[in-house]
Amino acid sequence: MQNIRNIAIIAHVDHGKTTLVDKIIHASKIFRENQQFDDLILDNNDLERERGITILSKNVSVRYKDHKINIIDTPGHADFGGEVERVLKMADGVILLVDAFEGPMPQTRFVLGKALSLGLTPIVVVNKVDKENCRPDEVHESVFELMFNLDATEEQLEFHTLYGSAKQNWMGPDWKNPTDSILPLLDAILEYIPAPQIEEGSLQMQITSLDYSNFVGRIAIGRVKRGSISEGQQIALCKADGSIKKMRVKELHTFEGLGKNKVQTVQAGDICAITGLEDFEIGDTVADAENPEPLPRIAIDEPTMNMLFTINNSPFFGKEGKFVTSRHLRDRLMKEMEKNLALRVEPTDSEDRFLVYGRGILHLSVLIETMRREGYELQVGQPQVIFKEIDGVKHEPIETLVVDVPQETAGKVIELATQRKGELLIMEPKGDLQHLEFKIPSRGLIGLRNNVLTATQGEAIMNHRFTAYEPFKGPIPGRINGSLISMEGGQCTAYAIDKLQDRGIFFIEPGDELYTGQVIGEHSRDNDLVVNVQKGKKLTNMRASGSDDNVRIAPPKRFSLEESMEYIQKDEYLEITPKSIRMRKIYLDENERNRMAKKEA
Repeated sequence: MQNIRNIAIIAHVDHGKTTLVDKIIHASKIFRENQQFDDLILDNNDLERERGITILSKNVSVRYKDHKINIIDTPGHADFGGEVERVLKMADGVILLVDAFEGPMPQTRFVLGKALSLGLTPIVVVNKVDKENCRPDEVHESVFELMFNLDATEEQLEFHTLYGSAKQNWMGPDWKNPTDSILPLLDAILEYIPAPQIEEGSLQMQITSLDYSNFVGRIAIGRVKRGSISEGQQIALCKADGSIKKMRVKELHTFEGLGKNKVQTVQAGDICAITGLEDFEIGDTVADAENPEPLPRIAIDEPTMNMLFTINNSPFFGKEGKFVTSRHLRDRLMKEMEKNLALRVEPTDSEDRFLVYGRGILHLSVLIETMRREGYELQVGQPQVIFKEIDGVKHEPIETLVVDVPQETAGKVIELATQRKGELLIMEPKGDLQHLEFKIPSRGLIGLRNNVLTATQGEAIMNHRFTAYEPFKGPIPGRINGSLISMEGGQCTAYAIDKLQDRGIFFIEPGDELYTGQVIGEHSRDNDLVVNVQKGKKLTNMRASGSDDNVRIAPPKRFSLEESMEYIQKDEYLEITPKSIRMRKIYLDENERNRMAKKEA
């Protein structure tokens, strides 16, 4: 069994990881000559394709020179840290993929730190060397510095480096001399990545991920650490609470190409999928029935944010979604917790409200977006940062924020970040951009992206990652502008919007159906303003030149889901349905809002 290699691919969002896996799959001739396939083979989830990010880790295997290479695609974003930590447990080595211009980015650092601490052997691939103004040699230096800072061992620091372009389908030891194929990378994997270490002893396999099939139910996936496992064998399942359950393996599959192969036996070192196990969780150990020895459980980073999820109770309730009741919402959140390790759900004092804890805005927004595509209607409150008390002192999560921005707008970005208690750590030129690094509270990041993109005409590239909990930094100013709120229900008119344009920016356009209490725009001042946008023009049979000027309306401001989550205030909800995202006041009636505001004051 020494002809197996288990390798995870680590890369920042958009550095070409999924494209590289595509090319490896093509090079190993998995597909028949007449078979049709798309690009981005592994990003098979609609959300992943649209956003260009990997959210769920996936397994694929290729055959090369009588060796089987199991490739594990890892998410590039720190918000999906729960995915990363468990999949690295299956690997013996990692390919660190970095962009030849951008170099190692903050999210890469997060995943690489986990991999090095597990003692995995790295191979560095500097990708996109065909891009303009790329700087492969400087990037190689910065990767070495990064590994040194992450306390890599001497063996890990003597990493093998390849240069190339996954898009152009070549890799080689020298970026100035392109080769004609990607095979040098596969040769390097066989040469530098160690074969799985086989320990003597009875069966041990940790369940590190799961799959689901409508026919056989939940499928446990993991790497056999020692011993072997066979179809029909009786095993012991070691649970988190220390209990041990006896079960029988119904079927065994190993990963072959993009699919699975049914097998009789799996030896130590290989990754397999088991059907027939009931009531298992990620982190449980499949062990020998007679002599069960559990493996240490996977430690997952704590959540840093929470949001209130509740049923949709707006006047438009049930018009666009299929699943609208509290039972639907609760069942869906509980199902998500089974496979989404970094997520936690807590019930509240009300049956139809749940507190959902996650690793960041992106982590929670991907869950919400997936739910709305499945036909769910729900409402969410403003994201709240989780504070901790350590030695009697209030602590809050602090993140490292990295912004690459054109020289002329760097001052505005520094001003915006420092207003939100950000500390500037590094400022240096990077090509024709200015590279800024800040230490900033997670609270300060909520809503910051909108302001930074506005201040830089959309040219800033922002990334951030959680670093640690530090003492509370003091109050941070929130959104300065109030909201424009619809006074009545019904269709809004162009005439009414035109007359109110000097009051602020609208998020709606003529003809949109509204309800009382819906947030329809941003007020130009700091207070909320209730406006009537349903009012039509008084019609007379008199016509006079100049009195019938055409209505000229500025286009509405549109928000993505994440931007809306960051934008809403404490007294507002985000209503999410399969077709719409609307902002609204929690209390739709104006008198009720005023009463609650006085009560809080």
